[in-house]
Amino acid sequence: MRISVLASGSSGNATVVESAGACVLVDCGISYRQLVTRMRPLGLTPDRVEAVLLTHEHDDHVKGLEVFLRHHPVPVMATAGTLGGLPLPLPDADPLASGRVVRVGDLEVLPVQTCHDAREPVGFVVEGGRARVGLVTDTGVCTELLVERLSGCHAVLLECNHDRDLLRVGPYPWPLKQRIASRTGHLSNEQASAALERLAHSGLEVVVGMHLSQTNNRPEMVRRELSAILAGSEVRLEVASQHAALVVEAGGSPPAGLRAEPV
Repeated sequence: MRISVLASGSSGNATVVESAGACVLVDCGISYRQLVTRMRPLGLTPDRVEAVLLTHEHDDHVKGLEVFLRHHPVPVMATAGTLGGLPLPLPDADPLASGRVVRVGDLEVLPVQTCHDAREPVGFVVEGGRARVGLVTDTGVCTELLVERLSGCHAVLLECNHDRDLLRVGPYPWPLKQRIASRTGHLSNEQASAALERLAHSGLEVVVGMHLSQTNNRPEMVRRELSAILAGSEVRLEVASQHAALVVEAGGSPPAGLRAEPV
């Protein structure tokens, strides 16, 4: 499985996941022009995208969606809350539900509830071929449910939004600092590190720090925090950027299969 993080951060998010000919776009928070520009060097074109998966309705995750759909009218997959919060109507969309697996070509997609101040946000566990990938950003806490669903992934793309000290002394107004650090805000480096400590296993191949704040974080801080957990392993550690694409691949031992949450 190839994962191309085209952009990740507070100004825009977009990630392409490919496996066995199937291709999905997770979030569309950059302009169509930027999307095409960042895809081209990777051998990607927008017409390969079979569906758009949305984590939530905030502008940095959906602002490029309307123009993208104008050029490529593919299905949009999102929770009912997210669909209801979009600036454009999608009457034919089939709402996702946390814990209910859906298929896109040869990919199996499991939405997993996150904790963010959006209407019905989710992260995704995507399985295809011999790889299992977890992608979680925009969550104030890494819940037991998230840890359970992300366990056994070959690649984990996990939010590392802020350093607590940089956020505390930084220029943001106090209400915004409180929002970011709350249970419905964003994960700190320390929280991501604690989650990774529980998620690390012998089959883990790649970890990507995601959704870094350009004001309240630094890539070197993320690397230092997560490297301490991965020390002595052969896990590839990367940090995604707002300004340039990042490509990683995963495909280790056969995954155990996605499991739906009990109802």
